[in-house]
Amino acid sequence: QLQASGGGVVQAGGSLSLSCAASGRTFSTYTMGWFRRASGNEREFVAAINWNGGSTNYADSVKGRFTISRDNAKNMLYLQMNSLKPEDTAVYYCAVSRSGGLVSSLPSLYPYWGQGTQVTVSS
Repeated sequence: QLQASGGGVVQAGGSLSLSCAASGRTFSTYTMGWFRRASGNEREFVAAINWNGGSTNYADSVKGRFTISRDNAKNMLYLQMNSLKPEDTAVYYCAVSRSGGLVSSLPSLYPYWGQGTQVTVSS
């Protein structure tokens, strides 16, 4: 089970930190990722991190502003979001991949999903 938290309302230019707590089983050997879905849009890849944090992948739209990290000892995934823009407004979801090394942006490769947390960036 995956539980995302940390969403909220922030002004443009501000920061938010999302967390995803994994329970029920360990995901420490699998790639984990963040996706988002804005109202009326399809689910969009945000960032992914491999099992040991040695490899990351970011969507071009968030590169340089967002940082994904994980703490396997705590079974936690994080997303630090800086310089937020109104277009970052969405429901953010954490997910776990079938792979340990591949940092894919394809939602179909992530069989485990948490419930979302709403991020709203006001202009």
